[in-house]
Amino acid sequence: MKIFYDEDADISIIQQLKVTIVGYGSQGHAHANNLHESGVDVTVALREHSTSWKKAQEAGLKVAKVSNAIGGADLVMILAPDEFQQGLYESEIKANLKENAVLAFAHGFNIHFKKIVPEEKTSVIMIAPKGPGHTVRSTYINGGGVPSLIAIYQDGDNPYNHSARDIALSYAMANGGTRAGVLETTFKEETETDLFGEQAVLCGGMTALIKAGYETLVEAGYSPEMAYFECLHETKLIVDLIHEGGIANMHYSISNTAEFGDYISGPKVITNDTKEAMKEILSRIQTGEFADNFLNDCRQSNDATGGPIMKKMRKNTASHSIEEVGAELRSKMKFLNSERLVNKDKN
Repeated sequence: MKIFYDEDADISIIQQLKVTIVGYGSQGHAHANNLHESGVDVTVALREHSTSWKKAQEAGLKVAKVSNAIGGADLVMILAPDEFQQGLYESEIKANLKENAVLAFAHGFNIHFKKIVPEEKTSVIMIAPKGPGHTVRSTYINGGGVPSLIAIYQDGDNPYNHSARDIALSYAMANGGTRAGVLETTFKEETETDLFGEQAVLCGGMTALIKAGYETLVEAGYSPEMAYFECLHETKLIVDLIHEGGIANMHYSISNTAEFGDYISGPKVITNDTKEAMKEILSRIQTGEFADNFLNDCRQSNDATGGPIMKKMRKNTASHSIEEVGAELRSKMKFLNSERLVNKDKN
């Protein structure tokens, strides 16, 4: 698989286009600021009373209502939350989109599951950094980038004398992606693997494993503080080693005792039954069942904070003792508070 770097992209392509970024959340603020600092003409499109309006203006960006920001754009990147994209597209984007404008996404959810169905003549592309928006922004500021994916759903009509792939690579370069490497995939592959990774490993699997380990130690009479350090705090130290050089690199760094325990006990926790459960998760993603369940939950809410299932689970997480113990311990770790990736007043 070819990996694209700076020398494979032409940043001048995106610099010649007017880009509208719809949304100013985690990914939105990163893309808008990174592209702006890369010399791109960027407008942030928001609801008129959005709490992000002031944040974007204070960052030195142009801001406009969604309907007003779409008409003059050569490329529209939709970075609103997945659950709002279909409604935004139907009510404010579709009718105002220039005939030859490029429609862009950072996640294939709404295109792949056909919640948004663009005109056949519209070029539809994806530029998806493989990391949270706050990391996309912080690595760009520090001269680096986050590995990214590009995908072409439709290479439609455009007057720019460049292919949809060239435009996607140019955007990725302005966002810092080609500094780290860009891979080409499809909307289907990105969407289904992304949802599976989040649910089975990175978010759902890992947090469930952490809480189960913590509870096992506390229920056996060990202090919550020790359980927190062993089952949550040290995950970053281990993941950093894996991220740097793979699983074998981590094994090289840890003690022989820890490595032996890995081989003997890991398969007892993650069993064939676990893998079967993962296959069921993947199947529900592939059929669109998960997407429909998620959107149906969101539709039952009167605000933008998620549906009843998410609100219930957030409340359960907040009340778990690992959160209370962790907050107390982290408050004493001064190095953790020196420079935060997430600053809710700015991003």
